[in-house]
Amino acid sequence: MADTLEFNEIYQEVKGSMNDGRLRLSRQGVIFKNSKTGKVDNIQASELAEGVWRRVALGHGLKLLTKNGHVYKYDGFRESEFDKLSDFFKAHYCLELAEKDLCVKGWNWGTVRFGGQLLSFDIGEQPVFEIPLSNVSQCTTGKNEVTLEFHQNDDAEVSLMEVRFYVPPTQEDGVDPVEAFAQNVLSKADVIQATGDAICIFRELQCLTPRGRYDIRIYPTFLHLHGKTFDYKIPYTTVLRLFLLPHKDQRQMFFVISLDPPIKQGQTRYHFLILLFSKDEDISLTLNMNEEEVEKRFEGRLTKNMSGSLYEMVSRVMKALVNRKITVPGNFQGHSGAQCITCSYKASSGLLYPLERGFIYVHKPPVHIRFDEISFVNFARGTTTTRSFDFEIETKQGTQYTFSSIEREEYGKLFDFVNAKKLNIKNRGLKEGMKQSYDEYADSDEDQHDAYLERMKEEGKIREENANDSSDGSGEETDESFNPGEEDDDVAEEFDSNASASSSSGDGDSDRDDKRPAKKAKIVKDRKPRKKQPESKKGKDPNAPKRPMSAYMLWLNASREKIKSDHPGISITDLSKKAGELWKAMSKEKKEEWDRKAEDARRDYEKAMKEYSKADSHRGERAKKKKKKQEKQVKGKGDKKGATSKSSSSKSPAKGMSDSFKSKEFVSSDESSSAESKKEDSEDEGAASPAPSSEDSASGSD
Repeated sequence: MADTLEFNEIYQEVKGSMNDGRLRLSRQGVIFKNSKTGKVDNIQASELAEGVWRRVALGHGLKLLTKNGHVYKYDGFRESEFDKLSDFFKAHYCLELAEKDLCVKGWNWGTVRFGGQLLSFDIGEQPVFEIPLSNVSQCTTGKNEVTLEFHQNDDAEVSLMEVRFYVPPTQEDGVDPVEAFAQNVLSKADVIQATGDAICIFRELQCLTPRGRYDIRIYPTFLHLHGKTFDYKIPYTTVLRLFLLPHKDQRQMFFVISLDPPIKQGQTRYHFLILLFSKDEDISLTLNMNEEEVEKRFEGRLTKNMSGSLYEMVSRVMKALVNRKITVPGNFQGHSGAQCITCSYKASSGLLYPLERGFIYVHKPPVHIRFDEISFVNFARGTTTTRSFDFEIETKQGTQYTFSSIEREEYGKLFDFVNAKKLNIKNRGLKEGMKQSYDEYADSDEDQHDAYLERMKEEGKIREENANDSSDGSGEETDESFNPGEEDDDVAEEFDSNASASSSSGDGDSDRDDKRPAKKAKIVKDRKPRKKQPESKKGKDPNAPKRPMSAYMLWLNASREKIKSDHPGISITDLSKKAGELWKAMSKEKKEEWDRKAEDARRDYEKAMKEYSKADSHRGERAKKKKKKQEKQVKGKGDKKGATSKSSSSKSPAKGMSDSFKSKEFVSSDESSSAESKKEDSEDEGAASPAPSSEDSASGSD
């Protein structure tokens, strides 16, 4: 028989909530590790008193009772695992794993039994339900009635708030059964009552979470935070871990208390209690106990009179009462020599501390990530500048934490730390020097396309082209600019001495509006395009043969439906990744089969392209002949038009001398043809009429 049994996805019932984790049974005892908090419950084999196997909502469950009265419940087992567990209990723990089913009659009257820290409501010999008394927050009595109130569970959608028991009035030996019932509950219940004096009090401590100044009263079983607005009572059983962290300025200290379940104020939950101390603050502390009680209770860890730094006294007292180790930073040292890294998480700046078994970020919001729950880490480029980088952590549950704006000088130290802890690194950047500006955090996967790098290279080319443009066009401005004081202005103003020189000599009889000085034509140099414009692509011929597919694409088209059926609901990107993995793992013989199909497709394509090229050449020859014919027709029309315009231009000056000058480009073809026809008519009339006599000319001159 194996010495150990391990079960994954086992659920432990704690204060009404089901916490998933891993259960391990060995010769030494039973160990359960909570996946969410990392808390470990260790039950020694010598402490086990009873084991019960029964059917529950999540399959089958295991209930373990210890000799000191503690009860542990684990659910999520399969029915087939009973024999294996039963044999293991007999061989290593010398216990019979008893099978007990719950009563499902639905009766609401029965017998209450108190066993250790468990209240069991039984009908006959079968239990109906059980209540761990540690879940009880308050117990009140009435006439023949007892009311139990429970701690509220934040993780559960529905929480049981209270249960009332009716106790029949019977007198046995003068003992009231209602009071006896209540005393049995209160003796084991987790009821926080500030009875008696506090062991010690720390006044006006600065608290970052929850924010404010609080007096901390230390009681034997709980911690009392007393502020001006709110009070919090924190049982020591809810404390998971203690951290003592030095600030980066080396003048302050953080003392962090991790809580599960968290303290709450309204809808706000505080999973961490963070206190900030100055190293220069000292205190003399006297415990409210005599020396014998101190020695008996704390076994030398505390003394009645103590003095020292305030943060040392608080951490020392908390360590003794909670009975947990204090976690401090390990051997990590950043670029500046500090044991932390300045970074930003979400919208706030804070400090990230690499510890021996995890990371912790303070202070807003506080985050603690254990190494055993990390899936991988990633070093990414800074989103705003290349002087910083981002550190990303993804857990096995899929939660991602991004710590941004970390100085690039911290990269080498942090990379060495992560590498030494053997954490999975998604990418491996250039550790030495980080000289390359773009690919200093390049992904280790060489096949992955880096769009960011390509974009930066393209922008660099554009900047170089612009610089070349400015050097080539030096002294020539592309846009009109205002340059006061220059002698050679482009525009001659009206009051300039040479204003008339810019006007046309033939405009003397024109309107005043036409007397405005003419502007020189502005010479604008054509700008070079930023990017080389691609040549206009010819339209793709739909009749052209399609290119052949590769062996991988042929296999993918044939296997796509099978992959979808094997993985229902898979996305397109995940399907591509899965197909790549299957193709990579495929044997060489199977790949050769698809290579042959791809080769056959290539031959068919080449054959089809030859036939298509022949047909295309015939079409091209016909198109060339047609184009030449059109060019000849256009040329013939142009020759006729040129001859007509030449004859008209030779005749026009005789008549045009008396008319106002018109530029050639402003005369339309219709006007020119009409003017020519009028001119021909006038010439015919002049030739037909006789020449005037000298007498007529003399009378005309008078």
